[in-house]
Amino acid sequence: MMCAESQLQEIVYDLAVSPDFEEDGLCFAARASGLYRSEDGGRSWQDAYASLELSAALTTSVVVVSPGFETDRSVFAGVPGGVLRSADAGQSWQVASFPPPAPFVSSLVISPNYARDGTLFVGTLEDGVFRSGDRGTHWAAWNFGLLDLNVLALGVSPDYGRDETLFAGTESGIFRSSNGGRAWREVDFDSGWAPVLSLALSPGYAEDGTLFAGSETHGLLRTQDEGATWQRLAEEPLSGALNSITLAPDFAERGEVLVLHEDGLWVTRDGGQTWTVWPSREAMAAGVASLATPRGLAPGAPLLVGLMDGSVLHI
Repeated sequence: MMCAESQLQEIVYDLAVSPDFEEDGLCFAARASGLYRSEDGGRSWQDAYASLELSAALTTSVVVVSPGFETDRSVFAGVPGGVLRSADAGQSWQVASFPPPAPFVSSLVISPNYARDGTLFVGTLEDGVFRSGDRGTHWAAWNFGLLDLNVLALGVSPDYGRDETLFAGTESGIFRSSNGGRAWREVDFDSGWAPVLSLALSPGYAEDGTLFAGSETHGLLRTQDEGATWQRLAEEPLSGALNSITLAPDFAERGEVLVLHEDGLWVTRDGGQTWTVWPSREAMAAGVASLATPRGLAPGAPLLVGLMDGSVLHI
């Protein structure tokens, strides 16, 4: 295993990569002091907010690139009180502020149909969900029926353009919207498993109804009927906090899932029946904070990992 490491000197909250990462090496790292941009696969970093000439650090909790990044070059960053939008791969930025008081942005998802509908959703702590339908320029709260406004995670259907389905993981459980966030209903989810820290929908959700949820105390949960019933997977070794879930693009065929657990990265290649540490406990010794998978979970595919000590590994 070959690892390239760069030191950012503080926790990396989130990572995002260009769809053409293996060619352009473009990636972003969000952290307390701002957003950082790399053009060499994470080996060296520059201040992505340099053009803003900020007088103080702008904490960045989440960063996401557009599904059509290769053509629209759009990047979105969640900051206290709003979202920053770039249309030139992170070289310049426009600020979209939310109504006061300034919410803390915990999650951000983009419609897979973004090229046509220009829709994004943001989850916040204490202020629920905000929606933009004009590519991040204006935002409004969309919380009708959302009984818990402490949103920790969002998940959007791969077929959002047709089914308008998305999920919100909160302090108390999971909520679902089937009309693009206009209204929410609570999912039948054991409250003892909450808070819900992460969500991931199957790429074939329209056919298999599969959704994974990561709990703060009970590891990984799965539904295969759109949230009607749930089962807990791998009580050992995946007990405790599960902060991120990544499904392979061909999940329906290969059953590959990568999860960021409190003690490192674990992968299953059989739909969740068996789990192994990936890539190694030694590589993850500093504690994993975030990750990005530029080319899915295929053997030999690159993996970008942000660690608790600020290191970024390119494995």
